Amino acid sequence: MKYLPIDKNLFIKNRKKFASKMQPNSLAIFNSNDIYPVSADSTLPFAQHRDIFYLSGVDQEESVLVLFPDSPKSENREILFLKETNEHIAIWEGAKLDKKQAFETSGIETVYWLQDMDKVLFELMTQTENVYLNTNEHYRSSVETETREARFIKKLKDKYPAHEYKRAQPILQRLRSIKEPEEIALIQEACNITEKGVRRIFGFVKPGVWEHEIEAEFAHEFLRNRANGNGFAYTPIIASGANANVLHYIENNQQCKAGELILMDVGAMYANYSSDLTRMIPVSGKFTERQKQVYNAVLRVKDAAAKMLVPGAYWAAYQAEVGKIMTRELIGLGLLTQANVDQEDPKWPAYKKYFMHGTSHHMGLDTHDYGILTEPMQAGMVFTVEPGIYIPEEGFGIRIEDDYVIQAKGEPVNLMKNIPITVEEIEALMK
Repeated sequence: MKYLPIDKNLFIKNRKKFASKMQPNSLAIFNSNDIYPVSADSTLPFAQHRDIFYLSGVDQEESVLVLFPDSPKSENREILFLKETNEHIAIWEGAKLDKKQAFETSGIETVYWLQDMDKVLFELMTQTENVYLNTNEHYRSSVETETREARFIKKLKDKYPAHEYKRAQPILQRLRSIKEPEEIALIQEACNITEKGVRRIFGFVKPGVWEHEIEAEFAHEFLRNRANGNGFAYTPIIASGANANVLHYIENNQQCKAGELILMDVGAMYANYSSDLTRMIPVSGKFTERQKQVYNAVLRVKDAAAKMLVPGAYWAAYQAEVGKIMTRELIGLGLLTQANVDQEDPKWPAYKKYFMHGTSHHMGLDTHDYGILTEPMQAGMVFTVEPGIYIPEEGFGIRIEDDYVIQAKGEPVNLMKNIPITVEEIEALMK
């Protein structure tokens, strides 16, 4: 891995939290992700399943974690099953974790090779009544490919049909949404790397540059600072001019012209933890008066919205309040009239014509991280704040985004507070 080692105490703590939520005489099983084929002998780069990483720190394929807090044998209360490394694997792929390294990574003392799993699991299943299984229950999930986890669940239920099966996700959704201090530090490092990328771009952008060249500059800076994977937490959006009005524009294949703005929605990933940033850059180094007017309106909405991220707040009520603030700004910009607002459909308020997406989402190990939106916000949660105004008829759109940690008292902490954001800061850096 490119990232530096993580203290195993984080994963020990995470397992204790999960175990404390399990019913008596239960075990829980978590699988790594597959390595997915492309064609011929090509595969996609491996990306670890965030749940097994959250609970163990193990970041390699063909790994399985079993938690059995009430096991009659103390050595079986936490078990890792790993792909056995050998000389052939070491030569062709690089050696995998050995048992000592697995302990140093996870804090788990009992480590078996994967080929022993069926035998060991049989013993464990005869001693337990309930089994927690892990499925993808994220509110944005749309999974068509059968996962390693799904295949395992089919096999387990077929072999052990008389057990009581339970869902791990309600526990994980709540635990993962509240970050430990160590996790906040890792997210902050991802944000710090993102800052380095943004500052690199300020001196690079000029009329005639291509969107993909900007993407390449980010990739270079992210990877040289130990960002993992391909450097990005998600597919980067580098959208110049009218492309910014396409919310998930990822082609990044257009030339940036004088007078245009570039919307850059990018974030580095560090130690599998995400960052999520959006900034606007004027190609010519200076905003037009209209661009500045709209930009400052979006910035005011972002700053007002961030102050509402407090314990006890509900996402739906928060979004409705942001909508009211955005409505006032849109009227001020001449994009809406009071008559538009008076006649609006309550199910699709007038402001949605220019700001059609949500303001905030949980962030952490996943860019759209775990969190139950119908439950109140709590201290330790990390949210993005990303309002936007999109004006196709004027040929540009503006979105601004930072990442915030909710505090027990007072305003949330902005993890991206050092990344230039005002019109004046951006123009000064682009001279």
